[in-house]
Amino acid sequence: MYDNKISIEFLSKSQNEAFARVAVAAFVSQLDPTIEELTDVKTAVSEGVTNSIIHGYENREDGKVRIDASIKGDEIEIVIADFGRGIEDIEKAKEPLYTSRPDLERSGMGFTVMESFMDSLEVYSEKGKGTKVVIKKKFDTELG
Repeated sequence: MYDNKISIEFLSKSQNEAFARVAVAAFVSQLDPTIEELTDVKTAVSEGVTNSIIHGYENREDGKVRIDASIKGDEIEIVIADFGRGIEDIEKAKEPLYTSRPDLERSGMGFTVMESFMDSLEVYSEKGKGTKVVIKKKFDTELG
């Protein structure tokens, strides 16, 4: 059972990445995170949403991106899902500097960034059906 949960869905437009980042940050603020923890979450969400838009939908603006965020105790779980083209080889996609879109001069660091800023990262994908990224982070609520 969760203590709290939100779900948001939006079009795969690049300008919605900022909305997603701020919405999740506002939600996680109830855990009284440090500025650094909040920045970590915002960065990871930003990377996940950007991946969905650029890779999942290849910059088509008519796709849907969904974020489900839930708080249980001192941990947040964030699920970023798209219903786009999917990832052919998840392990390859998680390699630092690998990008399926070198034409866009992408750094290929999206999953690496998410993994380094969060406590865990899981990626599920099915070719032609979409991708789901699950990221989790525990907060030290004993401070303060």
